[in-house]
Amino acid sequence: MGKHLVPILDGNTFVVSDRRGDVEPAPRTPTGFFSFDTRFLSVWRLSLNGERLNALAADSPEYFEARFFLVPGAPTHYVDAKTTLMRKRTIGQGGFHEVLTVINHDDRPVDYQVRLDAGADFRDLVEIKDRSPKVGTYRSVVRDGTLILDYQRDRYHRQALISVDRPAQIDERGLAFSFRLAPNTRWTGTVRVRAVVVGARGGDLRETLEARRPRDKQTLKQDLAEWLDRAPELRSDWRPLLRMYRRSLIDLAALRYSTLAFPDHPIPAAGLPWFMGIFGREAMLSSLQALPFVPELAAATLRLLAINQGSRVDDFRDEEPGKILLEFRYGETAAFEERPNSPYFGAADSTLLFLILLDEYERWSGDVDLVRELEPEARAAITWMSDYADLMGDGYVWYQSRNPRHGLPNQCWKTSPDAISYRDGRLPGLPRATCELQGYAYDAKLRSARLARLVWNDAAFADRLEREAAELKDRFNRDFWIEEGGYYALALDGDHGKVDALSSNIGHLLWSGIVEESRARAVADHLLGPQLFSGWGVRTLSDRERRYNPVGYHVGTVWPSDNAFIVWGLRRYGFNREAARVATTIVEAAQYFDGRLPEAFGGYDRAQTKYPVPYPTACTPHVCSTGASLLMLRALLGLEPYNDVLVVDPAVPVEMGRIELVGIPGRWGRRDAFARGREPVD
Repeated sequence: MGKHLVPILDGNTFVVSDRRGDVEPAPRTPTGFFSFDTRFLSVWRLSLNGERLNALAADSPEYFEARFFLVPGAPTHYVDAKTTLMRKRTIGQGGFHEVLTVINHDDRPVDYQVRLDAGADFRDLVEIKDRSPKVGTYRSVVRDGTLILDYQRDRYHRQALISVDRPAQIDERGLAFSFRLAPNTRWTGTVRVRAVVVGARGGDLRETLEARRPRDKQTLKQDLAEWLDRAPELRSDWRPLLRMYRRSLIDLAALRYSTLAFPDHPIPAAGLPWFMGIFGREAMLSSLQALPFVPELAAATLRLLAINQGSRVDDFRDEEPGKILLEFRYGETAAFEERPNSPYFGAADSTLLFLILLDEYERWSGDVDLVRELEPEARAAITWMSDYADLMGDGYVWYQSRNPRHGLPNQCWKTSPDAISYRDGRLPGLPRATCELQGYAYDAKLRSARLARLVWNDAAFADRLEREAAELKDRFNRDFWIEEGGYYALALDGDHGKVDALSSNIGHLLWSGIVEESRARAVADHLLGPQLFSGWGVRTLSDRERRYNPVGYHVGTVWPSDNAFIVWGLRRYGFNREAARVATTIVEAAQYFDGRLPEAFGGYDRAQTKYPVPYPTACTPHVCSTGASLLMLRALLGLEPYNDVLVVDPAVPVEMGRIELVGIPGRWGRRDAFARGREPVD
């Protein structure tokens, strides 16, 4: 999100405006009022007596609320402004409402007209990016004092309803209030906007969701307070850590996405603005990060993804039996299958992460009932690894889209077309097997073996999985290791050649445990070496690679979520000093973003820029970056569940001083962790 945009959000509904509170139509810009993947307002423009307004200030006291302090005229007229107009916008109840307040500072009565122009293009988020033409029918009508903006294409029907709390002049393009104010008096009016998803039988499909999960302002405030109370309390001498922790918990609350299938059990949405929806990878990674803090997200995520697990071979959707989805959207392009995202399965890692999260959730919660409930889905996911992911018959997880037109070329976490390359910049042929996928597969097999032995009472299956995991580890360390560089290849190409770019992917190998102990030091040295480590974190790609770009999405930026998993992996292998250094720099970087870690920021060297350079189109908040602070805190405190005991093995850097995490939830009830910063010892 750009710094000049002001968002408010609540899960599946959000508004993004400029600092005046206005929404203007702009190509490929996600400003407007959105719900369930559709933009219900693309124009929302305020004027006073025919004159546009300018912002003195804009702020968001809560994630669901924004305030705008405005005056008429150009900036040079601020000192002489005789009128103040305030907008207070609050999201909830399937839409948002604005309280408009006009104050007359003049010494004489003044006649005012407050005008709001409104329009809706009803584009979904995919259409905003590609600007494809709309083929449905638009209508704008005034009925019973309500402006109805309407779009229909066959049975796909969406409406925006705009109403007011006092007399107004309403036409097909907006509404206006006209009134006179005496000196030093004020006028207040409220405008309400509601999104309607019209069902086949009429009525709003969202009413059931809203009835089950009320979202008025008072409920939202109470819900946030309860959410924060349930999470562990962090006490620390280092204020940047406290600030980032609280910001992360609040953003995680804001990103909870209520689905039609499970309205009472929201899952994490991926990020504002482009990914406010169901994204399997991001939901699982953030649930994994948040397990020691808000474990309920993991259970909801697992259940929802299990319900939507692949059951057939469908080339259009990249679907295969047992595969876990990448994304699920509700917009027009999905409804008419112009894009394969209702759902889309083009991810080779999501199925592996499903198995990892299922096991980690049980380790923390002791919820064996859910593990029994999801045994068929877990077994189907395990079968997918051998029957569909092993495209080359060599025991590795490969990917190649079945949909040459719309499928993602890269189906690992780095989805950009140029993300997987050789050092000289060439792109490898398909299929591809990236290194971290093999680490995930290794981890998934071992974890599934534990569940098979502990919960499913299938020792033979567990033995088989453990044997396969050991064979995979041996094979991987033989085939992916680049001896002359002392690191693991980014991937194997379709000819089993090594894709030799040095990347942050090798850090994921550490948290999976697939790295041989004798090679772990070399991996850690590369991660903290000058090619990958910027001083603000580990870059996604070495600065010596041909495709390196410090503001390239997956080819040189720093991703906080990537770094958090690297910190976790470094601690697993005992590299406490290195883990502390990466974690400290990420926390320091967060302070330049008001304590909120963005999706990514520039990979420029710290000595060159002195501050982390924003990535221009990063999602903010982004759920995996929101969870990054939580995972790093877990890693630094060394929190690990062993049966019904929470083990604490801290390695906190000096800069962070004293850390106390009070009330950590788990199968043990609630426990506390204490640590004091000191020079780390590996």
